[in-house]
Amino acid sequence: MLRGEKIGLRARHEEDLPILRNELFNDVLNAARADGGPWRPFKPGSQDPRLVVDDSNDGVVAFSVVELEGGELVGTATMWGIDTHNRCAHLGLGLLPSARGKGYGTDVVAALCTYGFAVRGLHRLQVDTLADNHAMLRAAERNGFVREALLRSSAWVMGEFLDEVLLGLLAEDWKAAGGETASRG
Repeated sequence: MLRGEKIGLRARHEEDLPILRNELFNDVLNAARADGGPWRPFKPGSQDPRLVVDDSNDGVVAFSVVELEGGELVGTATMWGIDTHNRCAHLGLGLLPSARGKGYGTDVVAALCTYGFAVRGLHRLQVDTLADNHAMLRAAERNGFVREALLRSSAWVMGEFLDEVLLGLLAEDWKAAGGETASRG
């Protein structure tokens, strides 16, 4: 398990799937805002590609997020588009409704940075999020991510076009801010 201050990132367990499906992906608005595509239902027990981990795909690493105190599942975190040639990747997270507003998002982003920079040796991490996703913007910026672009009307979500923000963080900036030291603690 990769540990942050409040949370841990661990492998996705089978018993996580129904909780994540019910609390994150059966909420049409939440799922449509998070997935970057139209919501669609998956029958119980199906191989929902948003949740089932494909260990053979080196370009995607999916984690379950758990509270360190008690081990309760609080969400999901993903690093995707991992490009080993250019040494870059995208990251994202989804917290269960009951886990929001507790600082877990900032801690998840920090743990994903440790995974990307210290474990995988990547050079650049990127966050792509809707411009009104203030929680994700705060979590990224608290971890040193810099707003690099505003993509106007680039995401079709539930009947309207929304702006997206791209944020980036380079390994040397993360290290200079103490990220490497914090990851050892």
